Amino acid sequence: MTEFLKRGVPGLSSIKDLPVTQDAPPPGGFPSIRIERRLPNTGPTGAAIFGIAAAIMGYGFYQLWGAKRDKRFQADEIYTVRSIVHPVLVAEWDLRYLEHQRKEHEREAELMKNVPGWKVGEPTTKHRWLPPLESWARRSLL
Repeated sequence: MTEFLKRGVPGLSSIKDLPVTQDAPPPGGFPSIRIERRLPNTGPTGAAIFGIAAAIMGYGFYQLWGAKRDKRFQADEIYTVRSIVHPVLVAEWDLRYLEHQRKEHEREAELMKNVPGWKVGEPTTKHRWLPPLESWARRSLL
């Protein structure tokens, strides 16, 4: 207790009358003070993180390589099939064009039968013209 609370108590006239107690270490001494730095382990090391990331990326590149290989195989297969079917389709377009041209010549002959000197199927202009269906078929298949 402090001196204020003890003042006026019989037998205590001065602070010098208070009992003297000396601080001393406990028996066996004080425990040692830890001054070295000990941080807790907060996770994997940088090398472990780098190794895990490299493994994940390696697996991803392996999957990408496999997907590209499959896509290339499918594209080669489609190209092969189209190159085999192409002559058949071009022949079919040629037959359609010839049938269309024959019908147009018949229609032209019917319309121009009263015009003297008119020749059916002869071009009226001088230019080079390719049938659109044949050129479209060649462009779309290869």
